Amino acid sequence: MAATFCATLVDEWCRAGVTDAFAAPGSRSTPMALALANEERLRLHVFHDERSASFAALGNALATGDPTVITATSGTAATHFFGAVTEASLAGVPIVVCTTDRPPELQAVGAPQTIDQDRLFGDKVRFFTNPGVADEAMASAWRSLGSRLVAEARGSSGRPGPVQINLPFRDPLVGQPGEKPSGRPAGAPWHQDARPVGSSGEPGEPGVTARALEVWHRIRGLNGVVIAGQGTTDPTAVLSLARRLGWPVLADHRSGCRAESHAVTHFDAILRSDDFVNRRHVDVVLRFGEPPASKLLSQRLQGWKPDVIVAHEPGRWSDPERVAALFVPEYGLARAIVSHIPGDYEASDEAMIWRQADHAAAEAVAGVLATPEGSASEIGIARHALTSMPSGGALVVSSSMPIRDVEWFAPNRRNVHVYANRGANGIDGVVSTAVGVALTGTPTTLLIGDVAFLHDSAALIALSRRRVDLTIIVVDNDGGGIFSFLPQASQVPDETFEKLFGTPHGTDLVTLCRAHGIPAVSWAPGDPTPGEVAVRVLVAKTDRSANVKLHDRLNATIVDAVNQLSL
Repeated sequence: MAATFCATLVDEWCRAGVTDAFAAPGSRSTPMALALANEERLRLHVFHDERSASFAALGNALATGDPTVITATSGTAATHFFGAVTEASLAGVPIVVCTTDRPPELQAVGAPQTIDQDRLFGDKVRFFTNPGVADEAMASAWRSLGSRLVAEARGSSGRPGPVQINLPFRDPLVGQPGEKPSGRPAGAPWHQDARPVGSSGEPGEPGVTARALEVWHRIRGLNGVVIAGQGTTDPTAVLSLARRLGWPVLADHRSGCRAESHAVTHFDAILRSDDFVNRRHVDVVLRFGEPPASKLLSQRLQGWKPDVIVAHEPGRWSDPERVAALFVPEYGLARAIVSHIPGDYEASDEAMIWRQADHAAAEAVAGVLATPEGSASEIGIARHALTSMPSGGALVVSSSMPIRDVEWFAPNRRNVHVYANRGANGIDGVVSTAVGVALTGTPTTLLIGDVAFLHDSAALIALSRRRVDLTIIVVDNDGGGIFSFLPQASQVPDETFEKLFGTPHGTDLVTLCRAHGIPAVSWAPGDPTPGEVAVRVLVAKTDRSANVKLHDRLNATIVDAVNQLSL
């Protein structure tokens, strides 16, 4: 019965568009694992480690936008999903989490590999169900259950995210599936989730029109800036709106809004100029998606005290500065506002002023990084990681310094997909996330620090056997580089700082990778890389102290260049 039940669930998931599943080995999950393995419409990816499997599922769903399935055996195995489930919940990434369990008679009696798995992830999941041990009396509900799991993961009740189904199985665990309950004709899913009213984003829809008019009346004739981050659903429309308003765009690469003629590349460094900031009169901030990583941008917003309008996705309250005056659903908002702007509207000159400052900053950066030391620096490596990507490729950026260096100093590119786990901003599972992105078939580069790389070293297991195009660039400064920029670096004694924050590891990363059969070399930008191999690791040695000094020098040089302008 369990085999038939699982085969029915898997069939419904495939009907609903699921194409990839991720599993870690174990016994109790046998009925679900066999159902996934026997389904020709699915690509099943097996990982030795549950955390790696879950973050790979996260990366795959992040890149495709479609739900993935993850499963593992009972007991503590499922607890290793928690980090990825938390990230997926905060980032709005759809994942169907199948925790497999001992049957009710083995609960609370000391049976091995048995913990309470009901609602294991608490409020981190959009939907939870425990249908109990498979029973023929419930067969008529199986397809509805399978279909609903995908619909809930896609956001039918609000925002996309993870869902959990807890599946208790009795022995014997191996069995042949019988005849599945009949499904909808033509391979259709059991439930088809219609779009909520007004969600198609068409400017002519009454709800969208009313919201756009309200925003337009609040911003017309004023000076402002557009901020764009992950979750911006229509980057082209956002850029068009900024162009019509004459406002600069302060965007991270994940937003899709880093267009050469619109986005201000070096906005974080420019905002370090008190002179420039004090001469800007920002009446309005219109923000799409999540805030960029720049803490300074958040601080300047509080200083400007503008009217902050947040275009948000359903189910996500995003106002870390607590300054937003108006929250507006993002569906079609930018395009609808553009449709209300008169043809003779006189745009602000703010974008031109910011672009002049950005041009001066770009020249300053180029001058500092032109030296061999500059090109081999962590900033130079971040710039190389983005500029060397092929068109259509994917760049996965780890939290801490890599995401900041790419956001603040890497040039604008719209023909590269940039991903990062910024829901919870953790460093766990980053290598696995990149593997999940690469499993979509997209040439992928991962830019990661050494601590984050070691934190997910389980992802290296059998990685050389996967059919992916993945380059991993590890910035190895023998510890936690971001802490050198924080007050702890100057306020805590050196020995204590190194013990608690610097945390040198002394690991030979090249040797570690080679032990897993992965080609790895010590590397700097411009050096050759391992040739026709699926996975390659480039370890770039840097110095934490020198990195802080270079950032300070760059920022000071940019501020000087901006202050010399007559803006």
